[in-house]
Amino acid sequence: MYDLIIIGAGTAGISAYKEAVKYTQNILIINDGPWDTTCARVGCMPSKVLISSANRMYDSQHINQVGISVESTYDTSQVMSHVRALRDRFTTAIIKDVQSWPKEHRLSGKATFINADIIEVNGKHYQAKSFIIAVGSKPVINQEWKDILKEKLITSDEIFELKKAPSSLAVIGSGVIAIELAQAFSRLGVKTAIFARSKRIGILTSPDLQQLAQQQLPKELNIYFETLPNSVKLTDYQVELNFKHNDIEQTEKFDYLLNATGRSSLLDSLNFYKIDPQFTDVKKLPIDPQTKQLANLPIFIAGDAYTDTPLQHEAAHEGRKLVQNCLGYPQVRIVKNLTPLSIVFCSPEMAIVGQSYKQLQDKNIDFVTGSVSYEKQGRALVLGKNIGSVEIYIDKKTQKLLGAELFVHSAEHLAHLLCWMIQQEITLDEILEQPYYHPTLEEGLRTAFKHARRQIKSS
Repeated sequence: MYDLIIIGAGTAGISAYKEAVKYTQNILIINDGPWDTTCARVGCMPSKVLISSANRMYDSQHINQVGISVESTYDTSQVMSHVRALRDRFTTAIIKDVQSWPKEHRLSGKATFINADIIEVNGKHYQAKSFIIAVGSKPVINQEWKDILKEKLITSDEIFELKKAPSSLAVIGSGVIAIELAQAFSRLGVKTAIFARSKRIGILTSPDLQQLAQQQLPKELNIYFETLPNSVKLTDYQVELNFKHNDIEQTEKFDYLLNATGRSSLLDSLNFYKIDPQFTDVKKLPIDPQTKQLANLPIFIAGDAYTDTPLQHEAAHEGRKLVQNCLGYPQVRIVKNLTPLSIVFCSPEMAIVGQSYKQLQDKNIDFVTGSVSYEKQGRALVLGKNIGSVEIYIDKKTQKLLGAELFVHSAEHLAHLLCWMIQQEITLDEILEQPYYHPTLEEGLRTAFKHARRQIKSS
């Protein structure tokens, strides 16, 4: 009997293994598929390579914003091979690390439960005192459309395998993956259209910032809000979409259709119903959202197999922390204890730190909103990136920072500063006592904090 079996070798599973081997060598990690991570292979990393190339090209085309005029020609034929080359570098490093682990710790195959302490892999049974489930997720896909469009309907799992950027691309969805990839391909000269079920775009819950994003992004992107295709078909090896927008029936053709409507958990592949007939519907599994424990069993779920924050750093954190819950069972601790942090690498970038505007509203928390527009912010003007705004949310009673939403250049960096402020639980006065160098984008945060303090003093 093993002390611990880890099922899945993505970010969460690898992190769990590296933590577990510090305490026991009686361990097994099982993986069905490539021994690397979604992030490195088809997620965070290849998408950021693509976005980086696209943004460099876009900035060079708009360099007049900083007083420079140039005449340039562009060749994007090598972009996709560049994406794959860097992607392969990232995945190779992970695979090399995994291959250095003892062979007796690794097993390739699909695992399914026989009962609460036995799994079956490749026809053999393996027993453990505890389990970490880190099987991950897969892109949601419209199977009816897939049957019609075949290889012309792609997801984020396939898009980076395209030998070259397509001439045209239709994108279904307006969430993180949809916005990032649509904008990147558009900036690379691809005719791109987004079909969105609603008017909501990205992750922002603030009504003002959401409205700003809905106004700003369509200046660059062709977005059909509240519009989905009525039908699809393959015509002359192109995707033909029929849709109704503003009460007008329209037809457009594209080289590919990218389905970017989210991801679904792979938990249903594990046959949990053999543990308990009540576990038949994996969407209703009794998993504690804080400890990630399944019912009262020594079975714990890590990463995007079960989470409302499918993020790489969260998965790695959960993988490490759950090892203690497994080895220390039945003593179980909370593992979801990081300050929430979400970032969208569109331009301007979006971010939510701590509690969102909607979460605070739903909880009826008494807070003030400090806001700052970056349209006239000094450093943003210097950079030619004077677009967007930031909102920060301060508890009226404690005067501590509760959360923030950002739609602004370099939100990825500003968000980390705000996240660390929340983690440290410092007050508004203490925040404003920190140094803010001039001229920097961070000065805008100080403006927002001052706006919040004025409201508190006048209330």
